[in-house]
Amino acid sequence: MTKTASVIDHYPEYEVNIGMEVHVQLSTKSKIFCACPNVISKEPNTNICNVCAGHPGVLPVLNKQVLDWAILAGLATNCKITQSSQFARKHYFYPDLPKNYQTTQSDQPICTEGFLPIRLEDGTIKNVRLIRIHMEEDAGKNTHAATNESFVDLNRAGTPLLEIVSYPDISSAQETKAYLKALRSIVLYLNICSGNMEEGAFRADTNISVRKKGAKDLGTRCELKNINSFKFISDAIEYEIERQIELLESGGKVRQETRLWDTKTHETVIMRSKEEAADYRYLTDPDLPFFEIDDAWIARMKSTMPELPFAKFDRLVKEKELTPYEADIIVDDLALANYFESALADPKINPKQVVNWVLRDVIGYLNEHKLTLDQFKVTPSKLAEIIELVQSGKINNGAAKEVFAIVAQTGQNPNDVVQEKGLEQIGSSDELEKIIKDIVDANPQVVADYKSGKERLFGFFVGQAMQKTQGKGNPKIIQDLLKKYLQ
Repeated sequence: MTKTASVIDHYPEYEVNIGMEVHVQLSTKSKIFCACPNVISKEPNTNICNVCAGHPGVLPVLNKQVLDWAILAGLATNCKITQSSQFARKHYFYPDLPKNYQTTQSDQPICTEGFLPIRLEDGTIKNVRLIRIHMEEDAGKNTHAATNESFVDLNRAGTPLLEIVSYPDISSAQETKAYLKALRSIVLYLNICSGNMEEGAFRADTNISVRKKGAKDLGTRCELKNINSFKFISDAIEYEIERQIELLESGGKVRQETRLWDTKTHETVIMRSKEEAADYRYLTDPDLPFFEIDDAWIARMKSTMPELPFAKFDRLVKEKELTPYEADIIVDDLALANYFESALADPKINPKQVVNWVLRDVIGYLNEHKLTLDQFKVTPSKLAEIIELVQSGKINNGAAKEVFAIVAQTGQNPNDVVQEKGLEQIGSSDELEKIIKDIVDANPQVVADYKSGKERLFGFFVGQAMQKTQGKGNPKIIQDLLKKYLQ
């Protein structure tokens, strides 16, 4: 793969340090500390109770599945699981925070010191170290109207979150994208998060600083918040790197700020200054007990671990002989990966044939008709049946395309379509030999031209044979017979 050019390439004397704070919204049935359904509600303040609305005197109860999934996420990212952990109260005042504190974790997070391997554009592997993963509750949502009024919706308050914090090991926008893509794939494979960035289920804050190469200390960092797509995050990082370097080159200083990405001007803009770290007055939450996680609990969660994206990629390349490009597309979409693996259930099916059909025909049809795989009528078993019909010589590739199109529209069995449409290819050498002989005899001048060195005319004879057989002739047998009669 060719390396994508980055703004840092124009400033070789500088290096970039990027750390990520990713919030993963867990797909539990209920919220983290109460029994309210963990769903998106369109009507404001309808999915709340006195616990998540922060009424005085109420007591939270931890949703055990949140703890299970936090352990699972930690194991999937090579973290140490903290076996004695607790919750804390993070105090700050904002209209969407009904209790005036957020229940989170402070100095005893559930997972620490992990790493996430990412595959770079040149195929090399880089490990991005993780500082911690901790559990917390989400806040509500403020809506600011054009009438200069603000409204508070607490439906989201109490939604369970995992916050995954990395060290500043990332050094470019491309690496950031690879990191986020890898992390999102993991939570999707674990089935603990929808990964929907537009709905805020997977959201990332990016901390960026630049410094001269060889400098001992990190540069002053700026935080990019509330960016809801990989592309926008990448664009914002590229802009921010250049902004900070140009500021330093002109003799200025980078101020510690939180900045937003303006999608219209393609610039980062200041949201607020952060000259000093906020003092959140963390206190141990007295309403929630310490929780102990023993080895048996960790082993039980490890036993439920599915094959993760990185391992699946390696297996598909090594065992199924997919190219890295093919494996990357398959692995990146869990539904597509499951479809591909299901189509390979029959060991007689060639994996290369399956991946060709999936990447070309399946994805092409889905995109053209705006369908998802669960709406697609060519099930994995039906795709495998079409491929087996080609492999066995019963139909040729042209007929297979026709069968695929009909099955995609009707959901019929591929064998039934072949029978109804009379698409079985002519595989009898005797029958084809007579057709080839007639074509050669009927075109003496073209035969002479071919024999005189105009080898491209071979395609003329193939076309004639396919026309005579109405596209049903076995191409390999036709070509072998033509070579025999044209010698």
